[in-house]
Amino acid sequence: MSELRQIAFYGKGGIGKSTTSQNTLAALVEMGQKILIVGCDPKADSTRLILNSKAQDTALHLAAEMGSVEDLELEDVLKVGFKDIKCVESGGPEPGVGCAGRGVITSINFLEENGAYDDVDYVSYDVLGDVVCGGFAMPIRENKAQEIYIVMSGEMMALYAANNIAKGILKYANSGGVRLGGLICNERQTDKELELAEAMAAKLGSKLIHFVPRDNIVQHAELRRQTVLQYAPESQQAAEYRELARKIHENSGKGVIPTPVTMDELEEMLMEFGIMQSEEERLAAIAATDGQAAAS
Repeated sequence: MSELRQIAFYGKGGIGKSTTSQNTLAALVEMGQKILIVGCDPKADSTRLILNSKAQDTALHLAAEMGSVEDLELEDVLKVGFKDIKCVESGGPEPGVGCAGRGVITSINFLEENGAYDDVDYVSYDVLGDVVCGGFAMPIRENKAQEIYIVMSGEMMALYAANNIAKGILKYANSGGVRLGGLICNERQTDKELELAEAMAAKLGSKLIHFVPRDNIVQHAELRRQTVLQYAPESQQAAEYRELARKIHENSGKGVIPTPVTMDELEEMLMEFGIMQSEEERLAAIAATDGQAAAS
């Protein structure tokens, strides 16, 4: 059996991480890979397109109901979905109480100890937003996730988030084996988006793995709680996810220690691409607006 690959999808909240990851994993399973998804987002939405259901019961919730994690059985938390993909949601604490990292690492340890990682080719962690605090960096900190894919777009905040996540990877790259596998651009149809994504990847010392075009078929599939590969397997969008899966599959061992940039460097790049105004342009725009207001 090939070596287990532990990958994780990070990115700004709302960027389409869970959609991208579930469609990519559905394509990997079509390629004959055996997959385990460990959802690390308190929303517990990392597996619903694979299970064709609402959010599944989380390990933390079930452990609280039963008294402790020791009282759980693997079949309590592990569900099997599309083409035998195994799915677990770690869950999180109530909002404002405790750290989500505890749920993530409790779940991972429980799964490892109870054989969930046996006979799988990929374990995929889907991690909340751009929060690289202790809790959400847990799969990286604990040396579980080895290969990080950052889902981003050409929007300013998505680029900030990508750079922040790269800083989190860098922090743990030397003490553990974590590497940046690359960037995945989820198209938002902003100006010069492909060029900007490639430039951002180059700044981080990495590469753009794939540019996923925007298509409403994704929303149509999601309304039915399905991946595009299940809902419209012959569509062009399904072909895009298959291509992304192929590229990730062939990317084994090619991850890098990222080179995040300073905020000034990031803003310079955004100005070069016309995404952000320079201070002079900003002040000139304010003066022009004030002038128009005075004239009226």
